Amino acid sequence: MLAHLERPTDKAPGLRRILDDFGLTYFANGLIGFIFSATGPVAIILAVGTRGGLSQAELASWVFGVFFINGLITMAMSWRYRTPLGFAWTIPGTVLVGPALQHLSFAEVIGAFYATSLLILVLGMSGWVKRFMQALPMPIVMGMVAGVFLRFGLDLVHALHSDVAIAAPMVVAFLLLSASPVLGKRMPPVIGALLVGALAIAVFDRLDTSALGSFSFARPLVQAPVWSLAALVELVVPLAITVLVVQNGQGVAVLKAARHEPPVNTIAVVSGIGAALSAAVGAVSSCLTGPTNALLTSSGEHGRQYTAALAFGVFGVLFGLMAPTFTGLMLAAPAEFIMVLGGLAMLRVLQGAFMASFGGKFSLGALISLLVTVADISLLNIGAAFWGLVAGFVVSWLMERQDFVALAK
Repeated sequence: MLAHLERPTDKAPGLRRILDDFGLTYFANGLIGFIFSATGPVAIILAVGTRGGLSQAELASWVFGVFFINGLITMAMSWRYRTPLGFAWTIPGTVLVGPALQHLSFAEVIGAFYATSLLILVLGMSGWVKRFMQALPMPIVMGMVAGVFLRFGLDLVHALHSDVAIAAPMVVAFLLLSASPVLGKRMPPVIGALLVGALAIAVFDRLDTSALGSFSFARPLVQAPVWSLAALVELVVPLAITVLVVQNGQGVAVLKAARHEPPVNTIAVVSGIGAALSAAVGAVSSCLTGPTNALLTSSGEHGRQYTAALAFGVFGVLFGLMAPTFTGLMLAAPAEFIMVLGGLAMLRVLQGAFMASFGGKFSLGALISLLVTVADISLLNIGAAFWGLVAGFVVSWLMERQDFVALAK
């Protein structure tokens, strides 16, 4: 079964090579990817866990797991394959766990996490995952990706309307730096927007000091799983689909659009291992994240973008170790600050996703995939992104058969 795992094609870079490849642009991309992960997605964990009756210790352990473990995986994989491979946790999977916590114990949910990790590991080692990815036409996959990423662009517009004092200076700074190649080379536009936004927050006194906590290190909480048939039936298959098809599918599509060649089967196997390690501290499954990898590859030279992933991984490990402190700091900033940062960083990525979706064949299937994903309606505990892929493929199979014939040649 190990024969299906992709081997690295390049020699792992040494410290000198990493330092030579690193730069402000890649630091900026790694930082923005980290800020994205440490704000909205963390708020989702806190909301789901609080609603499910988890204790503060259990929530802190969850946050520690998804950052510390996936930060280490990101650094190891990005270094060994010399490719940006940003791992995080499944956000749709986190949302999926919410209703389960209403009628299952957390120990039963953790048991389902362990079972999911085993299923992901077996499927990754079988080679099935890569064959499935290859069978899906890329425009349909990118239609789903565009549907997922569209909210970042919409959030940017909403932020300009809801908090113009914070959002407008950031957008102006980004546009000025982007329009001037000389200035943009000295100061990456997204970093310029971040600094201007931080200045605006300070000037208008918009930092929520009540969200700030005292300095403290994370204390992982290891819990024994409880094996429950109800939990296994409700969670394992939907979680595995969310990780392998929706999340990893997004991440692979984003990286391929950025001209990288991600090791699909190896990524699945590592996701299974990461899911098992995360389950040990009560955290949801690992995955190759789509939005973060889009941020990591949003600018810079192709061969140096892996250093942005290394920076992202370092930030993740530090955040995991000091999760209580950093969570309060990130959540103290206005929501619009994060919305604008994510939207600006995603502009070119979103443009590329639309071009890949509607630039040639399978355009109708890509449109259906986009619409179903944007509708954000889940069925059978599986999120809309998966059903977007299914609907797009079915429509293309029925109405764009000539494109499949051309694809097979």
